[in-house]
Amino acid sequence: MAHYEMRKFVAPEFIFGVGARHRAAYYAQNMQARRVLVVTDPGIRAAGWLDQLVELLAESDIDSAVFDAVTPNPKDHEVMAGAQRMRDEGCDVIVALGGGSVIDCAKGIGIVCGNGGHILDYEGVDRIPRPGPPLICIPTTSGTSADISQFAIINNTDKHYKIAIISKSVVPDVALVDPETTTTMPPYLTACTGLDALTHAVEAYVSTASSPVVDVHALSAISLVATNLPRAIADPADSEARENMSLASLQAGLAFSNASLGAVHAMAHSLGGYLDMPHGESNALLLDHVIRFNYPAASERYQRIACALGLTDHGERSLTGAIAALRERCDIHNGLSTRGVTRGTIEDLAPHAERDACIFTNPRRVTLADIKTIYAEAL
Repeated sequence: MAHYEMRKFVAPEFIFGVGARHRAAYYAQNMQARRVLVVTDPGIRAAGWLDQLVELLAESDIDSAVFDAVTPNPKDHEVMAGAQRMRDEGCDVIVALGGGSVIDCAKGIGIVCGNGGHILDYEGVDRIPRPGPPLICIPTTSGTSADISQFAIINNTDKHYKIAIISKSVVPDVALVDPETTTTMPPYLTACTGLDALTHAVEAYVSTASSPVVDVHALSAISLVATNLPRAIADPADSEARENMSLASLQAGLAFSNASLGAVHAMAHSLGGYLDMPHGESNALLLDHVIRFNYPAASERYQRIACALGLTDHGERSLTGAIAALRERCDIHNGLSTRGVTRGTIEDLAPHAERDACIFTNPRRVTLADIKTIYAEAL
Protein backbone atom coordinates (compact mmCIF):
# COMPACT_ATOMS: atom_id res chain seq x y z
CA MET A 1 0.00 0.00 0.00
CA ALA A 2 1.40 3.42 -1.02
CA HIS A 3 2.34 5.75 1.79
CA TYR A 4 2.38 9.38 0.64
CA GLU A 5 4.17 12.00 2.68
CA MET A 6 2.18 15.13 3.44
CA ARG A 7 2.88 17.80 0.80
CA LYS A 8 1.39 21.18 -0.06
CA PHE A 9 0.97 22.48 -3.61
CA VAL A 10 0.91 26.21 -4.36
CA ALA A 11 0.08 27.76 -7.73
CA PRO A 12 -1.25 31.14 -8.81
CA GLU A 13 -4.27 31.68 -10.98
CA PHE A 14 -3.08 31.41 -14.56
CA ILE A 15 -4.52 31.65 -18.05
CA PHE A 16 -2.75 29.55 -20.67
CA GLY A 17 -3.15 30.01 -24.41
CA VAL A 18 -2.70 32.31 -27.38
CA GLY A 19 -4.07 35.77 -26.57
CA ALA A 20 -3.83 35.37 -22.78
CA ARG A 21 -1.83 38.63 -22.56
CA HIS A 22 -4.92 40.58 -23.64
CA ARG A 23 -6.47 39.87 -20.22
CA ALA A 24 -3.94 42.13 -18.44
CA ALA A 25 -6.23 45.16 -18.28
CA TYR A 26 -9.15 43.06 -17.03
CA TYR A 27 -7.07 41.76 -14.12
CA ALA A 28 -5.60 45.19 -13.38
CA GLN A 29 -9.16 46.56 -13.15
CA ASN A 30 -10.16 43.71 -10.82
CA MET A 31 -7.23 44.71 -8.61
CA GLN A 32 -8.58 48.29 -8.65
CA ALA A 33 -5.35 49.56 -10.18
CA ARG A 34 -5.06 53.32 -10.47
CA ARG A 35 -1.55 53.34 -11.91
CA VAL A 36 0.43 50.29 -13.03
CA LEU A 37 4.22 49.90 -13.01
CA VAL A 38 5.18 47.86 -16.07
CA VAL A 39 8.52 46.14 -15.44
CA THR A 40 10.26 45.04 -18.65
CA ASP A 41 13.58 45.23 -20.50
CA PRO A 42 14.92 46.96 -23.65
CA GLY A 43 14.61 43.77 -25.76
CA ILE A 44 10.89 43.44 -25.03
CA ARG A 45 10.40 47.14 -25.77
CA ALA A 46 12.18 46.66 -29.12
CA ALA A 47 10.06 43.59 -29.95
CA GLY A 48 6.90 45.73 -29.68
CA TRP A 49 5.20 43.87 -26.81
CA LEU A 50 5.51 46.84 -24.40
CA ASP A 51 3.68 49.34 -26.63
CA GLN A 52 0.90 46.81 -27.14
CA LEU A 53 0.47 46.34 -23.38
CA VAL A 54 0.55 50.06 -22.52
CA GLU A 55 -2.07 50.70 -25.23
CA LEU A 56 -4.24 47.88 -23.88
CA LEU A 57 -4.10 49.38 -20.36
CA ALA A 58 -4.84 52.89 -21.67
CA GLU A 59 -7.95 51.61 -23.50
CA SER A 60 -9.25 50.53 -20.08
CA ASP A 61 -8.36 53.94 -18.57
CA ILE A 62 -5.44 52.52 -16.58
CA ASP A 63 -2.40 54.78 -16.29
CA SER A 64 1.03 53.19 -16.46
CA ALA A 65 4.67 53.99 -15.85
CA VAL A 66 7.49 51.87 -17.29
CA PHE A 67 10.64 50.60 -15.63
CA ASP A 68 12.83 48.86 -18.22
CA ALA A 69 16.30 49.05 -16.63
CA VAL A 70 16.51 45.27 -16.08
CA THR A 71 19.46 43.19 -17.30
CA PRO A 72 19.86 39.39 -17.49
CA ASN A 73 20.51 37.96 -13.99
CA PRO A 74 18.67 40.86 -12.29
CA LYS A 75 20.83 42.90 -9.96
CA ASP A 76 20.06 44.09 -6.42
CA HIS A 77 20.52 47.77 -7.44
CA GLU A 78 18.03 47.32 -10.32
CA VAL A 79 15.41 46.09 -7.84
CA MET A 80 16.06 49.07 -5.58
CA ALA A 81 15.85 51.52 -8.51
CA GLY A 82 12.57 49.89 -9.60
CA ALA A 83 11.11 50.17 -6.09
CA GLN A 84 12.06 53.85 -6.01
CA ARG A 85 10.41 54.32 -9.41
CA MET A 86 7.24 52.65 -8.16
CA ARG A 87 7.07 54.96 -5.14
CA ASP A 88 7.88 58.09 -7.20
CA GLU A 89 5.18 57.26 -9.75
CA GLY A 90 2.57 56.34 -7.11
CA CYS A 91 1.92 52.93 -8.67
CA ASP A 92 -0.24 50.36 -6.89
CA VAL A 93 -0.08 47.27 -9.16
CA ILE A 94 2.92 45.68 -10.97
CA VAL A 95 2.75 44.07 -14.40
CA ALA A 96 5.89 42.11 -15.31
CA LEU A 97 6.34 41.68 -19.06
CA GLY A 98 9.44 39.66 -19.90
CA GLY A 99 11.53 36.61 -19.11
CA GLY A 100 12.65 35.30 -15.74
CA SER A 101 14.99 38.21 -15.05
CA VAL A 102 12.23 40.78 -15.52
CA ILE A 103 9.74 38.79 -13.45
CA ASP A 104 12.24 38.18 -10.62
CA CYS A 105 13.09 41.90 -10.60
CA ALA A 106 9.35 42.72 -10.43
CA LYS A 107 8.96 40.31 -7.49
CA GLY A 108 11.87 42.04 -5.76
CA ILE A 109 10.31 45.46 -6.35
CA GLY A 110 7.08 44.19 -4.77
CA ILE A 111 8.95 42.82 -1.73
CA VAL A 112 10.74 46.12 -1.10
CA CYS A 113 7.61 48.23 -1.67
CA GLY A 114 5.60 46.04 0.71
CA ASN A 115 8.22 45.68 3.43
CA GLY A 116 10.86 48.41 3.12
CA GLY A 117 14.56 47.81 3.66
CA HIS A 118 16.90 46.36 1.03
CA ILE A 119 16.15 43.39 -1.23
CA LEU A 120 19.16 41.49 0.16
CA ASP A 121 17.49 41.51 3.60
CA TYR A 122 15.02 38.88 2.37
CA GLU A 123 17.35 36.07 1.29
CA GLY A 124 16.21 32.59 2.33
CA VAL A 125 12.94 30.80 2.99
CA ASP A 126 9.79 32.54 4.32
CA ARG A 127 11.50 35.79 5.28
CA ILE A 128 8.85 38.19 3.90
CA PRO A 129 6.47 39.45 6.62
CA ARG A 130 4.01 41.40 4.44
CA PRO A 131 2.71 40.76 0.91
CA GLY A 132 3.65 43.31 -1.73
CA PRO A 133 1.35 45.02 -4.25
CA PRO A 134 -0.61 42.81 -6.69
CA LEU A 135 1.56 41.26 -9.43
CA ILE A 136 0.45 40.24 -12.93
CA CYS A 137 3.02 38.32 -15.00
CA ILE A 138 3.21 37.96 -18.77
CA PRO A 139 6.19 35.68 -19.55
CA THR A 140 7.93 36.19 -22.91
CA THR A 141 10.22 33.16 -22.64
CA SER A 142 9.36 29.51 -22.08
CA GLY A 143 11.70 28.25 -19.43
CA THR A 144 12.11 30.08 -16.16
CA SER A 145 8.52 29.71 -14.86
CA ALA A 146 9.12 32.72 -12.62
CA ASP A 147 5.54 33.67 -13.50
CA ILE A 148 4.12 30.86 -11.34
CA SER A 149 6.88 30.02 -8.84
CA GLN A 150 7.48 30.94 -5.21
CA PHE A 151 11.13 31.75 -6.05
CA ALA A 152 12.87 35.05 -6.81
CA ILE A 153 16.57 34.95 -7.72
CA ILE A 154 18.49 38.23 -7.41
CA ASN A 155 22.17 38.97 -7.99
CA ASN A 156 24.12 40.26 -4.98
CA THR A 157 26.50 42.43 -7.01
CA ASP A 158 28.77 43.19 -4.06
CA LYS A 159 29.53 39.57 -3.21
CA HIS A 160 29.03 38.20 -6.74
CA TYR A 161 26.47 35.50 -6.05
CA LYS A 162 22.75 35.02 -6.53
CA ILE A 163 20.42 35.04 -3.55
CA ALA A 164 17.35 32.83 -3.54
CA ILE A 165 14.19 34.27 -2.01
CA ILE A 166 11.58 31.55 -1.49
CA SER A 167 8.14 32.49 -0.17
CA LYS A 168 4.45 32.18 -0.99
CA SER A 169 4.50 35.99 -0.90
CA VAL A 170 6.34 36.06 -4.26
CA VAL A 171 3.85 33.82 -6.08
CA PRO A 172 2.26 36.20 -8.61
CA ASP A 173 -1.46 36.93 -8.32
CA VAL A 174 -2.02 35.89 -11.92
CA ALA A 175 0.12 34.60 -14.81
CA LEU A 176 -0.98 35.22 -18.39
CA VAL A 177 0.95 32.55 -20.30
CA ASP A 178 0.68 33.50 -23.96
CA PRO A 179 2.85 31.41 -26.34
CA GLU A 180 2.67 34.21 -28.93
CA THR A 181 4.98 36.40 -26.83
CA THR A 182 7.75 33.77 -27.13
CA THR A 183 7.93 34.00 -30.94
CA THR A 184 10.33 36.97 -30.80
CA MET A 185 12.97 35.06 -28.80
CA PRO A 186 16.23 34.54 -30.72
CA PRO A 187 17.20 30.85 -31.21
CA TYR A 188 19.91 30.86 -28.53
CA LEU A 189 17.55 32.27 -25.90
CA THR A 190 14.93 29.69 -26.96
CA ALA A 191 17.58 27.01 -26.39
CA CYS A 192 18.77 28.30 -23.01
CA THR A 193 15.28 28.84 -21.59
CA GLY A 194 14.05 25.51 -22.95
CA LEU A 195 16.90 23.64 -21.28
CA ASP A 196 16.14 25.57 -18.08
CA ALA A 197 12.59 24.15 -18.23
CA LEU A 198 14.02 20.64 -18.74
CA THR A 199 16.34 21.10 -15.75
CA HIS A 200 13.44 22.31 -13.59
CA ALA A 201 11.43 19.20 -14.44
CA VAL A 202 14.32 16.76 -13.95
CA GLU A 203 15.41 18.26 -10.64
CA ALA A 204 11.84 18.48 -9.30
CA TYR A 205 11.18 14.84 -10.22
CA VAL A 206 14.23 13.54 -8.33
CA SER A 207 13.93 16.06 -5.47
CA THR A 208 13.59 14.72 -1.93
CA ALA A 209 10.43 16.87 -1.68
CA SER A 210 8.72 15.43 -4.78
CA SER A 211 5.11 14.23 -4.60
CA PRO A 212 2.59 12.51 -6.90
CA VAL A 213 1.11 15.85 -8.00
CA VAL A 214 4.57 17.19 -8.85
CA ASP A 215 5.55 13.99 -10.68
CA VAL A 216 2.73 14.27 -13.23
CA HIS A 217 3.77 17.78 -14.24
CA ALA A 218 7.51 17.02 -14.24
CA LEU A 219 7.30 13.98 -16.52
CA SER A 220 4.92 15.74 -18.91
CA ALA A 221 7.30 18.72 -19.15
CA ILE A 222 10.28 16.44 -19.90
CA SER A 223 8.43 14.76 -22.80
CA LEU A 224 7.26 18.12 -24.19
CA VAL A 225 10.78 19.63 -24.16
CA ALA A 226 12.35 16.58 -25.83
CA THR A 227 9.83 16.70 -28.68
CA ASN A 228 9.41 20.44 -29.17
CA LEU A 229 12.59 22.32 -28.24
CA PRO A 230 14.61 21.38 -31.35
CA ARG A 231 11.58 22.35 -33.48
CA ALA A 232 11.17 25.75 -31.78
CA ILE A 233 14.87 26.51 -32.34
CA ALA A 234 14.84 25.41 -35.99
CA ASP A 235 11.70 27.41 -36.81
CA PRO A 236 10.89 30.28 -34.40
CA ALA A 237 7.48 30.69 -36.07
CA ASP A 238 6.43 27.05 -35.43
CA SER A 239 3.34 27.91 -33.37
CA GLU A 240 2.68 24.34 -32.23
CA ALA A 241 6.25 23.96 -30.90
CA ARG A 242 5.99 27.37 -29.19
CA GLU A 243 2.70 26.45 -27.52
CA ASN A 244 4.10 23.12 -26.34
CA MET A 245 7.25 24.78 -24.97
CA SER A 246 5.10 27.30 -23.07
CA LEU A 247 3.11 24.38 -21.66
CA ALA A 248 6.35 22.56 -20.77
CA SER A 249 7.63 25.63 -18.94
CA LEU A 250 4.33 26.00 -17.07
CA GLN A 251 4.27 22.36 -15.98
CA ALA A 252 7.96 22.35 -15.02
CA GLY A 253 7.24 25.47 -12.96
CA LEU A 254 4.33 23.87 -11.12
CA ALA A 255 6.70 20.99 -10.34
CA PHE A 256 9.80 22.82 -9.11
CA SER A 257 7.93 25.59 -7.31
CA ASN A 258 6.53 22.88 -5.04
CA ALA A 259 9.32 20.28 -4.93
CA SER A 260 12.25 22.72 -5.15
CA LEU A 261 15.38 21.83 -7.14
CA GLY A 262 18.84 20.37 -6.63
CA ALA A 263 22.57 20.66 -7.22
CA VAL A 264 22.31 21.82 -10.85
CA HIS A 265 20.49 24.98 -9.83
CA ALA A 266 22.63 25.58 -6.75
CA MET A 267 25.74 25.46 -8.94
CA ALA A 268 24.13 27.46 -11.76
CA HIS A 269 23.09 30.23 -9.35
CA SER A 270 26.70 30.52 -8.25
CA LEU A 271 27.89 30.72 -11.89
CA GLY A 272 25.26 33.32 -12.77
CA GLY A 273 26.18 35.51 -9.83
CA TYR A 274 29.93 35.22 -10.30
CA LEU A 275 30.29 35.36 -14.10
CA ASP A 276 26.89 36.78 -15.17
CA MET A 277 26.38 33.67 -17.33
CA PRO A 278 22.93 33.03 -18.84
CA HIS A 279 21.05 30.89 -16.33
CA GLY A 280 19.71 28.33 -18.79
CA GLU A 281 23.16 27.93 -20.35
CA SER A 282 24.68 27.30 -16.90
CA ASN A 283 22.05 24.60 -16.22
CA ALA A 284 22.59 23.00 -19.62
CA LEU A 285 26.34 22.68 -19.07
CA LEU A 286 25.91 21.09 -15.63
CA LEU A 287 22.85 18.86 -15.97
CA ASP A 288 24.42 15.65 -17.31
CA HIS A 289 27.33 15.89 -14.83
CA VAL A 290 24.98 16.23 -11.85
CA ILE A 291 22.82 13.35 -13.12
CA ARG A 292 25.95 11.15 -13.26
CA PHE A 293 26.69 12.06 -9.63
CA ASN A 294 23.08 11.60 -8.44
CA TYR A 295 22.15 8.50 -10.43
CA PRO A 296 22.99 5.87 -7.77
CA ALA A 297 20.78 7.67 -5.23
CA ALA A 298 17.69 7.91 -7.49
CA SER A 299 18.20 5.36 -10.28
CA GLU A 300 14.52 4.38 -10.60
CA ARG A 301 13.47 8.00 -11.00
CA TYR A 302 16.19 8.69 -13.56
CA GLN A 303 15.05 5.60 -15.49
CA ARG A 304 11.55 7.09 -15.69
CA ILE A 305 13.07 10.37 -16.90
CA ALA A 306 14.91 8.44 -19.64
CA CYS A 307 11.58 6.87 -20.61
CA ALA A 308 9.91 10.33 -20.75
CA LEU A 309 12.73 11.48 -23.06
CA GLY A 310 11.81 8.62 -25.39
CA LEU A 311 14.94 6.53 -24.76
CA THR A 312 14.81 2.74 -25.05
CA ASP A 313 17.93 2.27 -22.89
CA HIS A 314 17.21 3.77 -19.44
CA GLY A 315 20.72 3.43 -17.99
CA GLU A 316 22.85 6.26 -16.65
CA ARG A 317 25.18 6.42 -19.67
CA SER A 318 22.26 6.51 -22.13
CA LEU A 319 20.49 9.26 -20.17
CA THR A 320 23.54 11.52 -19.70
CA GLY A 321 24.48 10.95 -23.34
CA ALA A 322 21.00 12.00 -24.49
CA ILE A 323 21.11 15.17 -22.35
CA ALA A 324 24.55 16.08 -23.76
CA ALA A 325 23.32 15.38 -27.31
CA LEU A 326 20.24 17.59 -26.83
CA ARG A 327 22.47 20.39 -25.56
CA GLU A 328 24.63 20.07 -28.71
CA ARG A 329 21.52 20.10 -30.92
CA CYS A 330 20.61 23.37 -29.20
CA ASP A 331 23.99 24.84 -30.23
CA ILE A 332 25.33 24.99 -26.68
CA HIS A 333 28.85 23.70 -27.24
CA ASN A 334 32.02 23.10 -25.20
CA GLY A 335 32.19 23.38 -21.41
CA LEU A 336 32.62 25.89 -18.61
CA SER A 337 36.31 26.51 -19.40
CA THR A 338 35.40 28.32 -22.65
CA ARG A 339 33.17 30.60 -20.59
CA GLY A 340 35.83 31.84 -18.20
CA VAL A 341 35.70 29.18 -15.47
CA THR A 342 39.10 27.93 -14.28
CA ARG A 343 40.19 25.58 -11.52
CA GLY A 344 40.91 28.72 -9.50
CA THR A 345 37.39 30.08 -10.11
CA ILE A 346 35.91 26.82 -8.81
CA GLU A 347 37.36 27.58 -5.36
CA ASP A 348 35.23 30.76 -5.29
CA LEU A 349 32.13 29.22 -6.88
CA ALA A 350 31.79 26.09 -4.74
CA PRO A 351 31.09 27.64 -1.28
CA HIS A 352 28.18 29.71 -2.67
CA ALA A 353 26.70 26.60 -4.33
CA GLU A 354 27.05 24.63 -1.09
CA ARG A 355 24.98 27.25 0.79
CA ASP A 356 22.29 27.68 -1.90
CA ALA A 357 18.76 26.74 -0.78
CA CYS A 358 18.33 24.39 -3.77
CA ILE A 359 21.09 22.03 -2.60
CA PHE A 360 19.04 20.74 0.33
CA THR A 361 16.53 18.78 -1.80
CA ASN A 362 19.15 17.16 -4.04
CA PRO A 363 18.60 13.37 -3.98
CA ARG A 364 22.20 12.68 -2.95
CA ARG A 365 24.02 14.56 -0.23
CA VAL A 366 26.57 16.91 -1.79
CA THR A 367 29.77 17.98 -0.05
CA LEU A 368 31.94 20.95 -0.92
CA ALA A 369 34.47 18.54 -2.43
CA ASP A 370 31.73 16.94 -4.57
CA ILE A 371 30.68 20.35 -5.89
CA LYS A 372 34.29 21.16 -6.86
CA THR A 373 34.59 17.80 -8.64
CA ILE A 374 31.38 18.31 -10.63
CA TYR A 375 32.42 21.81 -11.68
CA ALA A 376 35.81 20.40 -12.76
CA GLU A 377 34.13 17.66 -14.80
CA ALA A 378 32.01 20.32 -16.53
CA LEU A 379 35.07 22.37 -17.58
